[in-house]
Amino acid sequence: MIQEAQLTIDLNSLAHNYTCLRSKLKEDTALIAVVKANAYGADGARIAQELAKLGTKHFAVAYTAEAVVLREANIKEDIMVFYPQLGQLERIIEYQLEPVLYTLEIIKAFLLLLKQKNLKDYPVHIKCNTGLNRIGLSQEDLIFFLKEMDTTSMNIKSIYSHLGASENPKPCLFTQQQINAFEIVKQTVKEYCPILPKFHLLNSSGVFNYPEHQLDAVRVGIALYGFANQAEWDLELRPIAKLSAPICQIHRVKKGENVGYNQGWKATQDSRIGIIPIGHADGIGRQYGHGVGNVQIVGQTAPIIGNVCMDMLMIDLGSIRCDVGTEVILFDKNTTAADFAATGNTISYEILAGLNYRIQRVYQ
Repeated sequence: MIQEAQLTIDLNSLAHNYTCLRSKLKEDTALIAVVKANAYGADGARIAQELAKLGTKHFAVAYTAEAVVLREANIKEDIMVFYPQLGQLERIIEYQLEPVLYTLEIIKAFLLLLKQKNLKDYPVHIKCNTGLNRIGLSQEDLIFFLKEMDTTSMNIKSIYSHLGASENPKPCLFTQQQINAFEIVKQTVKEYCPILPKFHLLNSSGVFNYPEHQLDAVRVGIALYGFANQAEWDLELRPIAKLSAPICQIHRVKKGENVGYNQGWKATQDSRIGIIPIGHADGIGRQYGHGVGNVQIVGQTAPIIGNVCMDMLMIDLGSIRCDVGTEVILFDKNTTAADFAATGNTISYEILAGLNYRIQRVYQ
């Protein structure tokens, strides 16, 4: 019997997903494991440790603080930092991290810092914008960087871009335009770089949908955790996370009585209401409730009712036989995080990454 809300992580499923993804790649294509956002809610340090045991040599996170956590957990492998900020460049060097440089401003600042510290051959990665229009160098900025700036203090390990619609059915005009734009990037780099860096373009969905464009490396995140953004691809993977919590109290309410803040639910008949110790502070958003979103109890389904509270949510137990302490499952391998997210008009990424640290992590 569980005592509190917990996220149970199946490490065998993680290994299955890693092996599945690795099987889709050529032997010399590197797999960069994305463990940002606390490894999509699963615990970045622990997941990185497990992936390192499986053979992962390259990791990536969003921000410097996440990479520091990995280093302090004794992750010695390469760690890319996707979005380093100007104020964190000193820390990048202190922890021997590999920054992704995505604006001329941050390139100039990092070059100056390397010069001040008399560092040579420091590993960096360059992000190019090919149409997602989020971050990355334009083609013009890339040429300026390669042609006009002194990069002798850097080791440009890779140049890459990010697909914005890799899960869309093929043929996809937008994705093809991005692929074509990245081909221009590659030709530009070949023109100006005597020693070629690695090139990579694919994310998780791209590995399934565009394996012919795997190039020198791929960056996989959500697929490691069991999702690939298409039902047929998802069948090859195993969701690694189960989110559950115990019933902490059962109320009997009479017909016409209300439940929760702002009288969010009104009983249409005498009812049994289960109180579950997890709420929007834990990552279960306020879009749930009022019949949006269900949970599983002893193999049966119960709706979330009323307004989700900061620390609690309420469910209508109906005729389900259960007691205080009975496990309530929000998602698992059967009703997955993607299923649960869809009922709330969101995606698995948001649900998983938004899970609060106060939810106990359990590994098996």
